[in-house]
Amino acid sequence: MISEPELDGGDGFVTSEVLTETPPPGPPRTRRPWLWALGGAVLASAVWGGGLYAYEKRQPSGPDLGGYKAVENLCEIAEFKALAGVLGEPSKDAMTGGMDDPAVHETSCPIIFGPPETGFSVSLRYTLHKVSDPGPEFEARAKYVDLSTPIDGIGEKAFFDGRGGEGGELRVLDGQVEIELSIYRQYETDEQGNPLGEPKPVDLSGIEVPMTQDLLALMAALKK
Repeated sequence: MISEPELDGGDGFVTSEVLTETPPPGPPRTRRPWLWALGGAVLASAVWGGGLYAYEKRQPSGPDLGGYKAVENLCEIAEFKALAGVLGEPSKDAMTGGMDDPAVHETSCPIIFGPPETGFSVSLRYTLHKVSDPGPEFEARAKYVDLSTPIDGIGEKAFFDGRGGEGGELRVLDGQVEIELSIYRQYETDEQGNPLGEPKPVDLSGIEVPMTQDLLALMAALKK
């Protein structure tokens, strides 16, 4: 409390001492520098981690292969039941070949139907594109080899040509996969080019139907 002023020799007032219960304010508090640095590091780490996660989420994981896979022996998978009913029994000694690369898997299977002298040569090729999209080029390549008849009910796109009644060729695009099936009549000839045997008459009109049936069965088997 404040006391009453007192006279000091008549010269004036003497200021009395002021008492208070509130202590005087101390010096201002400051944050420790290492706490600021630690907090900044944690925040930066969290931001960097979140950015990395978002970046990884944006990275392409490769095209959808639609269930198709690489195969070791294409000839063992392709049964050709429909074509066998038209061309005769297929050979059992067919050998498969091809390549397996991170970008593409390609394999083929040559088979002879009927007697070797007068039968039919069949070539099957299976290409699995693991990186690039074969779609934009598929139709252009089919037209280049004179495949102009579209076939419905198989894959995304399919084109066929009867090769003048001497065989047939069918190409199918299904997502990242291309399948080619070609049939040619065989003629065994002598040194002068004359046929050694009489070819068995086979009506190949409508051959695209059994070809399509066999490729549909093959495409299902390639996904198992």
